[in-house]
Amino acid sequence: MTVAAVAPAIACRGLTKRYGDVLALDGLDLEVPAGSIFGFLGPNGAGKTTTIRLLASLARATSGDGSITGVPVGDGTPNRSGLIGYLDQDPRFHGWMTARDLLDLVGRLYGMTDAERRSRITEVLELVGLSDASRRTIGGYSGGMRQRLGLAQAILNRPPVLLLDEPVSSLDPEGRVDILGVIRQLGGESTVLFSTHILTDVERVCDRVAILDRGRLVTTGPMSDLLERYAQPVYRLEPEEGQQTEVLSLVELLRAATWVLGVDDGHGALRVAVTDGADAGRQLLAAVTAQGVALLAFERQRPSLEDVFLQLVGRGARDQEAET
Repeated sequence: MTVAAVAPAIACRGLTKRYGDVLALDGLDLEVPAGSIFGFLGPNGAGKTTTIRLLASLARATSGDGSITGVPVGDGTPNRSGLIGYLDQDPRFHGWMTARDLLDLVGRLYGMTDAERRSRITEVLELVGLSDASRRTIGGYSGGMRQRLGLAQAILNRPPVLLLDEPVSSLDPEGRVDILGVIRQLGGESTVLFSTHILTDVERVCDRVAILDRGRLVTTGPMSDLLERYAQPVYRLEPEEGQQTEVLSLVELLRAATWVLGVDDGHGALRVAVTDGADAGRQLLAAVTAQGVALLAFERQRPSLEDVFLQLVGRGARDQEAET
């Protein structure tokens, strides 16, 4: 008996977008499995927002195609099927409306009954933490409150796919934790694609990741696979105070070693990236001893998504910043 393959929730084939002479997205091939929480990463100008706008049918692709649950998108036709919940990175709403007014309008556009709207509006307002402010006019909302409301309208009709562009960028740390918790819950109901520049947030909630740079896909895959494939072993050394000369000598020695990929000597500690964790650890301790450096701490750190990101696009990101 043959088991049918499950179609991806989101698929892009050669998706390309030009704005005049600017190539914003360059032949993107990407699949997002159904039910995943998918982190979409890249430096500024990488093409993340362009991709999300194409998938939301808010822009027309120059070439290539995309689909949401098998339904073609990217032709500029507005989303009328209810397949997509969309949150812009800077959501704006009519300031004279209340949150309940807005959500009621959205529910009517989706054809929800009066009873469905009342029940679901109360539910999503509670979920995003806006129940107490639901009858205030949106014009008095902070940026973070507008993002919460934007998420509420995106999930109101329980769409199978959520496209979230920087969904927590305006929130304070406590608010970020709250909304990331909501996104994690939504992963059981919808496929979630969200872009962000906060890499720790992606590590906290995502099971898969794609990294873009200058309009092109650099890599994609399960989070654990990317960490294993790209993140190099890193050791953190914290020397005791009063050893400036010895520590400088150690840094010079390590930077000259063939088994060391890089040394960061900021914030009172040394962060040493190495080629091989086990062998390099022994050599690192020998180098510390040879230079007579006394340590308060010596630990091998868990590879992070930031390590992967900087290895793959860090130089490109710095080049982009230098050009602006």
